[in-house]
Amino acid sequence: MKLNATVEAVTARIRERSRPARGAYLQRLEAAAAREPSADRMGCANVAHAFAAMPANDKLKVVTARAPNIGIVTAYNDMLSAHAPLQYYPDMIKAEARKFGATAQVAGGVPAMCDGVTQGTPGMELSLFSRDVIAMATAVALSHDMFAGALMLGVCDKIVPGLLIGALHFGYLPTVFVPGGPMPSGLSNSEKGKVRERAAQGLVGRAELLQAESAAYHAPGTCTFYGTANSNQMLLEAMGLHVPGAAFVNPGNALRAELTREAARTVLGTGTRASAAGPSQGARAPSGGSEGHAVPSVGAKCPPIGKIVDERCIVNAMVALLATGGSTNHLIHWVAVARAAGLTIDWDDFAALSGVVPTLTRVYPNGSADVNQFQAAGGPGFVIRELLDAGLMHEDVLTVRPGGLREYTRVPEWHAPAKKAADLVPMTLAEEVTDLLPAASEEAALEGLLWRDAGASKDTGIVRPAAQPFSPHGGLQLLQGNLGRSVIKVSAIPDDRHIIEAPARVFDSQEGLHAAFRAGELDRDVICVVRWQGPQANGMPELHKLTPPLAVLQSKGFKVALVTDGRMSGASGKVPAAIHVSPEASAGGPLAKVIDGDLIRLDAEAGTLQVLLPEAAWAAREAAVMPEALRAANAHDLGREMFSAMRRNALTAEEGACTWL
Repeated sequence: MKLNATVEAVTARIRERSRPARGAYLQRLEAAAAREPSADRMGCANVAHAFAAMPANDKLKVVTARAPNIGIVTAYNDMLSAHAPLQYYPDMIKAEARKFGATAQVAGGVPAMCDGVTQGTPGMELSLFSRDVIAMATAVALSHDMFAGALMLGVCDKIVPGLLIGALHFGYLPTVFVPGGPMPSGLSNSEKGKVRERAAQGLVGRAELLQAESAAYHAPGTCTFYGTANSNQMLLEAMGLHVPGAAFVNPGNALRAELTREAARTVLGTGTRASAAGPSQGARAPSGGSEGHAVPSVGAKCPPIGKIVDERCIVNAMVALLATGGSTNHLIHWVAVARAAGLTIDWDDFAALSGVVPTLTRVYPNGSADVNQFQAAGGPGFVIRELLDAGLMHEDVLTVRPGGLREYTRVPEWHAPAKKAADLVPMTLAEEVTDLLPAASEEAALEGLLWRDAGASKDTGIVRPAAQPFSPHGGLQLLQGNLGRSVIKVSAIPDDRHIIEAPARVFDSQEGLHAAFRAGELDRDVICVVRWQGPQANGMPELHKLTPPLAVLQSKGFKVALVTDGRMSGASGKVPAAIHVSPEASAGGPLAKVIDGDLIRLDAEAGTLQVLLPEAAWAAREAAVMPEALRAANAHDLGREMFSAMRRNALTAEEGACTWL
C-alpha cells in the first residue's frame, strides 16, 4: 500500500526541520559505538568495581570471553500495581542471558510515582517533572558504561517516556522495553465513574466510594482504562521497541514470563521470529526508506535504539496515538522523546495527521471496553496491521526485531506442556503459574513462543478496520485562537458537545472550582477557566479530580467545558476540555487576561478557542499576575522546593515541557 500523502508530507517536514540536530545526534552515536568494548576500554579498577558482585562464572564470561553484558534499568516498586510484577524480572533476565553466553546486571533503579495516588494532592505537582528525573536516573544507571545493550523495565505514565528519553541519550545501545501487562478486569470503568459522580453530589459516602475504587484497582498490573500508561504500551508497539504483542498480556502467567525472557533474547539478537508461519518464515521485504534504515535480515543483531527512533518511527507513534484516541499527555511527552533523538515535532504535525488518521478503537474513556477487552478483540496487532495496510504507517523502519514492523501485527501465544511450569518462572511464582498453563496435548505439533496473525476484529464495537472506522479523523484535535494553542480529546466527547459557547468563570486553583461547585454557583452554562497550572507555575499537575463535578453539571443538561493550562488525566473524557493552553498564564499567556463573564467559544470542529471580544478590546486588556501567595504555596511541602529550578527552566507544553535543554 502506497504511503498516505499527508503522512509522507508530515514525515518529510519533520526530517527537514530536524536535519541539523538529528545529524549531530547520529554522529555522537557513531562515535560512541566505535569505541572498544568496555572491559578493554576501562581501567582495571573500573572493571573490578563493575563486576565485583557478579558470580565468578559471569565475571569470567565478561572479562575473558568478552561476553555481552546487558544493563537492566528498573522502575520496580510495589506502590505501583503495574510495577509490582517487575520484582521478578531481573532474575529471569539474568538466567536467560546465561543460556546464550551473556550476562546481565541491574544497572540502576528509577523513581516511579503513581498519579492515581497523588491525583488532586500537592504531590501531583511533582508528577510531570518526575519524567525528567527518571530520564536523568536512567542516564546515571547507564553512565557506568559497561553494557552491550539495555532492557528498560517500566510501564506507567511518566515512567516510560522518562526511560525512553534517558535511553535515547545512550542511543548507541540496543534497547528493548519490557512491560508488565494490565491487571485483570474488575469493576468496570463506567460503573466506577458513576459512583464518583454520585460522590461528587454527596449521594454516597466515603465507604461506598472506596469500595468501588478498590473493586476497580484490585490486583497487580496496569489500570485497565486506556490512559497514559496503556497508551505508552500502544506507542511502544507501534515504534517496534517491545517484543511483539507484549503490551497487554496479564501478569502472573506463563506467556507473560516467556515474553520477558524473549526480551532478553531480543536484545541479544537471538529472539524468535514473530511470523504467522513460525520462526522459519523469511523477513518481509522493506518498501523503501532513507539510507541505512532498511529492515534487517533474519538473525541480524538488535539495532541501537537511536537509529530505530527516527522521524518515521516517531510519526508511527503519533499515528497510533491518534488512531486509538490515546492520552493527551503524549502531546507533551512524545515531543520530548523526539527531542531526545534530535527530532523536532509540534502540535501542527499532530493536527495534520489527525485529519487523515481514522479512529479505530473505542476503549474507556473513549468507550466502555477496557484494555483486556481491547486485547481480546484484536489489540495493538490488529490496529497496527490496519494502519500499515491503509498506508498510514511507515513499514520501512527498523525495530528491535529482525522482521520489522510487520511482526507487530501478530499476537503471541505460548504452547508448552504443564510440566514445564517450574522452568518458566522463578520458583516463587511456579505454583501460581501451573494452573494457567495450557493443557498438554498429543496433537500439539509445536511448543514454545509462537505468534499468529491478529485476524479479524472479534468485536467491532471495540476495534474496527480502517475501511470502517468509528471516525474518519483522529481522537485528538488542536485548538487555537486568541486564547492560545491547546489540545482536546474529541474521541471521548459526545458529538453534540464538540462546540460549547458559554460565559467564563475563572479560578486560580482546582480547589476553587470544587468550592464553587459545592456552593451551587456553577449550575448553569459555564466554561470553567483554571489557570496558573502550567509547567512554570506549579509543574503542570493533572486535574482529573475536576471531571466528576463537571460531568455532574453536564448530566444536568448544562453546556459545560474546561479551559486550562494544566493537564487532564489520560483517563479523563466526557466533558470538553481545552488543555495544555500555551503559552501558560504565568508566562503572560492569554488565560491571564480572562475575567468572569467573558463569552468563550470552544469549537472542536473548527479547531478554535476564542474569547468573543472585539480584537482591540482584547488587545488592550491587561494580563493578571499570578498571586504571590499562590506561587509561594506551590513552592513548598512534599519536596516541591527541590523542583524550583525545573519550574524556572521548563519549556512550554508544546515544546515538551523539557527541563534538560
